[in-house]
Amino acid sequence: MSSQYAVSMRVPEVNAVDDVEASFVAGEPDALRRAYDAQGTPIYTLCRRSLGAEVAKDITQEIFASGWFARRQYDPSRGSLGGWLVGIARNKIIDQLRAQNRRPQLVNGETSVGTALLSPVEVDALADRLLLADAMARLPARSRRMIELAFFEELTHLEIAERCRLPLGTVKSDIRRGLARMRRQLERAS
Repeated sequence: MSSQYAVSMRVPEVNAVDDVEASFVAGEPDALRRAYDAQGTPIYTLCRRSLGAEVAKDITQEIFASGWFARRQYDPSRGSLGGWLVGIARNKIIDQLRAQNRRPQLVNGETSVGTALLSPVEVDALADRLLLADAMARLPARSRRMIELAFFEELTHLEIAERCRLPLGTVKSDIRRGLARMRRQLERAS
């Protein structure tokens, strides 16, 4: 993937994520604010890269409002709150892109069809990266680190074992378990 789709996501504590999800489902008074604090940046980034800065704030607010009103449909056992909100974002962004492309815009006194920053396919690719980042964030720290070293720093299992001073079998097991856990989470999210 090209670097234009790179997404950085701070890694929250798993217990904190679970607490935000539980309070969101329960409709607790500060749950929407906490969900926005936890997921607002990646959702806004997806909107900004897809639609541009002038529309991103409004669409981000719509996404969180829609999520809040539909929170009874969210099932934590099927995936993370972040993944669920990315799904809402993907739909809202595609709707917005379709609406922009239907509305003629006046450019230099002439009518032209509006153009978006990203196509729906590119929106999907960026949303998938957010889902992957969320799945990575939910891994135990050691598994996450092993996967980062193997896939992002492109180290061999032996190099990882030497760098981390762990047995080779432990490194292989951590990577395998981490990938399996991510796969399960991504399957639940889709």
